[in-house]
Amino acid sequence: MSLSASPWWSPAIHADRRPFLLARQRIAGKLREFFAARDFVEVETPILQVSPGNETHLKAFATELERPDGTRTTRYLHTSPEFTAKKLLAAGEERLFTLARVFRNGERTGRHHPEFTMLEWYRAHETYEALMDDCAALLAATAEAVGTSVWRYGGQECDVALAPERLTVAEAFTGFAGIDLMATVGESGNDRDGLWHAARAAGIRVAEDDTWADVFTRVMVEKVEPFLGLGRPTILCEYPISEAALARPKPSDPRVAERFELYVCAVELANAFGELTDADEQRRRFVGWMDEKERVYGERYPIDEDFLAALDVMPEASGIALGFDRLVMLASGARRIEDVIWAPVAP
Repeated sequence: MSLSASPWWSPAIHADRRPFLLARQRIAGKLREFFAARDFVEVETPILQVSPGNETHLKAFATELERPDGTRTTRYLHTSPEFTAKKLLAAGEERLFTLARVFRNGERTGRHHPEFTMLEWYRAHETYEALMDDCAALLAATAEAVGTSVWRYGGQECDVALAPERLTVAEAFTGFAGIDLMATVGESGNDRDGLWHAARAAGIRVAEDDTWADVFTRVMVEKVEPFLGLGRPTILCEYPISEAALARPKPSDPRVAERFELYVCAVELANAFGELTDADEQRRRFVGWMDEKERVYGERYPIDEDFLAALDVMPEASGIALGFDRLVMLASGARRIEDVIWAPVAP
């Protein structure tokens, strides 16, 4: 019986889901032990924020905060605890993690839910390569919690006990799509037409008005992601600087960013950065993303000025966001994300 046929609280439905939910409990306990053993402190971050995040395609839930004097102001349910976590780094915390409830509107599929749990952790004064090592150890700890390291999803299989392969985005584009990505990437701008024609030659449908970023995403979705995390986990790293999000440029090649994503069974589990601490550059990116959001969706979100002020005193750091529900789904053998959420949001 599916969730769509009966409510999640139906005894029969709950009985089917309960093994996955108990696996969730074991995994959460194991990960808290994992971080405690590495001298991390667990923090809690507020859900209501001035800005929900400024990435172009994220859609947030908005509400109103009423002050004691009766005045009202818009607040948003956060899409990530990232801004607050970095303020805590600025405050002096050096190793922190959080299991945070986060909210993203317009997202509901077998792998997405409008309210979900994000595991984020940060290391001050350490490079993002340390997070790569964390990912391998965390997958092993999760495998221990569920009693198996061989995970299966969508007809694919991955042994998370094996060391992750490390693959650059450029290597992935060459190997899986036959596209020389870096020939279209520049520090001051990308060659949209070059990538557009290369993608079409690779058999990818592209539209006349596609931007470079649109084409990049199409190649990733159609030619690259389906082949990541098969047999062993994949760490896909060194994203073009235009896809840096909140990551800093790589010192040895400023055309790429210190950003990586973790894949298991072709499913993206985590997104990591060598954190950008240049407030002026971060503002420039936020404004650009909001300009694009307004062009595409007709709206924009405010910039958290308090966050930009914190960047000025935040130490060099690395940070990562991991979809906890997806991790549980893969580790427990569940088929859809709602099977590992105790009480799914009403449709």
